[in-house]
Amino acid sequence: MNEIIKNIEAAQMKAEVPEFRVGDTVRVHGKIKEGNRERIQVFEGVVLKKQGGSNRETFTVRKSSNGIGVEKTWPLHSPNVEKVEVIRHGKVRRAKLNYLRQRVGKAAKVKELVK
Repeated sequence: MNEIIKNIEAAQMKAEVPEFRVGDTVRVHGKIKEGNRERIQVFEGVVLKKQGGSNRETFTVRKSSNGIGVEKTWPLHSPNVEKVEVIRHGKVRRAKLNYLRQRVGKAAKVKELVK
């Protein structure tokens, strides 16, 4: 039974997955269905967390829109996620950036990682 589930999950995974980490600023191109039309909407923000594995892997992106914090959780291997662009790499020392939820303005920024 376990082998059957692994084969099904392997078939659902995307061939190319972008390389990004927690703290990175990303631009997620997501498909939005409105009635019978389909369009792509861009959501840009900081990656707060990545969790799960295999085809169940998800990541949460947070942005500030008109002074209000907005978070969206995206399945990494979903067909509704067209592509994920990494805009800048962040310098962080923890796996989950939940502390950014209490911060506003410049305090909510993540330093850029210089290589």
